[in-house]
Amino acid sequence: MVADNIIQNGYRARAKAPDVGPAGMAATLDRVVEFLENLMTEIDSAVEPRAPNPYLNMSLHLLRSHVEGRIVTASSLVDTSGVPYATAMRKLAELELLGLIEQRPRTKSGKSFTLHPSADLIAKWSQLADRIHRLGVGAFGNKQEEADNDDYYFGGSYQHGQALIKPPKALPDPLKLQGGLRILVHGDPTFMVMDNLKRQFEQHVGTQIHQRAFSIDRLREEALRNAKRTNSRYDLIAVDLPWVGEFVKQGVLRPLDSIMDIERLDPSDFHTAGWQAAHWNGTPYGVPSQTTPELMFYRKDWFAEAGLTPPATADAVLAAAKTLHNPRGGRYGVAWNAARGTALGHTFMTTCAAFGQPIIDLPEIAGGFDASSLDRADIRATIDTPRGLEAAEYLMALLEFSPPDILSMSWYERVRPYAAGKVAMAYGYTLLAPYFELDESSPAFDNTGYVPQPHGPLGAPIAPVGGYVFGIPTNVPEERIPDAVEALIAFTSPEAQKLYVQNGSRTAPRYSVGADPEVRRLSPIFEAVDAMSWRDELQFWPRPPIPQISNIVQICGQEFHDMLRGVIRPQQALARAQSRAEDALRQPVT
Repeated sequence: MVADNIIQNGYRARAKAPDVGPAGMAATLDRVVEFLENLMTEIDSAVEPRAPNPYLNMSLHLLRSHVEGRIVTASSLVDTSGVPYATAMRKLAELELLGLIEQRPRTKSGKSFTLHPSADLIAKWSQLADRIHRLGVGAFGNKQEEADNDDYYFGGSYQHGQALIKPPKALPDPLKLQGGLRILVHGDPTFMVMDNLKRQFEQHVGTQIHQRAFSIDRLREEALRNAKRTNSRYDLIAVDLPWVGEFVKQGVLRPLDSIMDIERLDPSDFHTAGWQAAHWNGTPYGVPSQTTPELMFYRKDWFAEAGLTPPATADAVLAAAKTLHNPRGGRYGVAWNAARGTALGHTFMTTCAAFGQPIIDLPEIAGGFDASSLDRADIRATIDTPRGLEAAEYLMALLEFSPPDILSMSWYERVRPYAAGKVAMAYGYTLLAPYFELDESSPAFDNTGYVPQPHGPLGAPIAPVGGYVFGIPTNVPEERIPDAVEALIAFTSPEAQKLYVQNGSRTAPRYSVGADPEVRRLSPIFEAVDAMSWRDELQFWPRPPIPQISNIVQICGQEFHDMLRGVIRPQQALARAQSRAEDALRQPVT
């Protein structure tokens, strides 16, 4: 694929020759079709007399529409033939009789249909494309240069600043899933972008798409409930990264290496932390569909006016919040996840990480802690510790400079007042940035800076990785597995990921997408996140995906909410959370 020609901060994904595998063939076919279309235009405008070739014109238009996922009807196809209508209809009928064009019904009645290239036509043109490529290189290119230079491709070469990732192409073979493709997702901005693009992706995969979206807690409940059914209601499910261990232990997810060639996903293109988080005991159970680190958003204009530098430490956050906090003027220092339960539980975990410690005992390694081997019985909770106390006291200190409704703020509520110009800083996942990056009326529009989570005295800059992977449920019927795999690859491809970004998403699990010039122009987030990844600041150990993690998150979200309400002191909250977490770790996973 053209997208394989990425050179970014020393990372280089090697270009694939046009004749290696389906992806390479599709890219070559696309380029040759475009080349022939342009060549025919030049010939038609320069050579007289001219005689249109309706077979060629219609075939080129059909193939172009196929790879771009556009609908073709009989009337639109004959319009491209270059010959009178009656003649074009006869030529079209001949192509259908030869088995080169097939019809697919658009409605249940079958009276309305679309036209598509048959497998035979695609095969013939793929062979032709390869021959034309070789002829072109022989006539106009240096064969030795092509052999030596992996960046060479037919019709052009790598150019700095060129947009490398093209729009998604239609699958060579449409999915044949009875009832269509069924997906279970979280109701966040990125997955809603996918839903908005549903019609386009239906053309891309060749079947209907049915997407159900739930809040985070209801999503987990539905995924676990679905695992108990005889047959899964979903072909793909979105899995929050901390759930991976639990879902594997409860038999929710299939190991992907048992049903597909993992190399088809191009694993080295994913941000390292996001790809590692999709594994359990070294086995991949999902593919990153969102890699969204939790960062600190801050108002660059307000910081500049006050002579403040971007907040790198917890003390700097408190100092800046104190300076910019002005409740009488309708301005507050900082917003964060403080709502009881899941929201605050995640806040405490990531704050502990910023102060230099995970909430369970993990071996320390360069750059943080090792969360790759979590399937063990001797895991201990590490909540009631000196660094845990520092993290709890920091949250207590934030209260003074937070909005009055802070104790009910969760994922979206913390970013909305920031987008409305009422908050100077906000902890938030990058997927929430569209609330102000896409709203030109927002005071934070084009005025927001992004930094890793400010750290405690013994901590280091860290960007805890959040987001979702797409997995295939264990109880998907066997006959649906091959098409579910193709859908999984399609929805997590660089082409699809770039399309999500272009339509409002602010998550990019792949290096190639974050490096795409068109993507970078849309938001400073992508360059910032790529830089954090290269500095090894993107980490998934702050939310270790042990099977009991959901229970521990709830425990922390309850005990520390009582602390913030003043019901108990920080030391009491730590002791109670530690004791309850130890009990949870002793409970068998069912």
